[in-house]
Amino acid sequence: MATETAPAAYDSKIEGNIIFTRLDAAINWMRGNSLWPMPMGLACCAIELMATGASRFDISRFGAEVMRFSPRQSDVMIVAGTVTYKMALAVKRIYDQMPEPKWVIAMGACASSGGMYRSYAVLQGIDNLLPVDVYISGCPPRPEALLEGLMRLQAKIAKEDSLLAQKRELLDDIG
Repeated sequence: MATETAPAAYDSKIEGNIIFTRLDAAINWMRGNSLWPMPMGLACCAIELMATGASRFDISRFGAEVMRFSPRQSDVMIVAGTVTYKMALAVKRIYDQMPEPKWVIAMGACASSGGMYRSYAVLQGIDNLLPVDVYISGCPPRPEALLEGLMRLQAKIAKEDSLLAQKRELLDDIG
């Protein structure tokens, strides 16, 4: 009794349906292309932040159109404007309520370095309080600058070791 074997052939029907990648790369691609910003509009930079969501600039091209006003649903905090010491504790509390992984964008000269305000009431850069991932310069920066900042954040997320970092945290909790 002869057994028939099917010839080994290349099936072109499934050619576009199979992707080989690393799990880290796939997770980072998902995270980078579905950013949910927490807008912290504290001054005039907030107007430019709002304009970025309009159809002219179309922030949805980068997967960040879902502005969340709840810290538990956000993963990117965009600090736009002057941070006073009175608001600093509220900004820190909101940042602490955001789930991991989370990122921070400092939008504008005031958020990055205190801007033109060298007074006792203004925090001289949000990086004194939070870890900043992307700085956007300008006073106020244009919406295009925020889009550039989002693209730089996506590039940074793409290079992260997402699973390794999570496993380290789990091992630290156990041990």
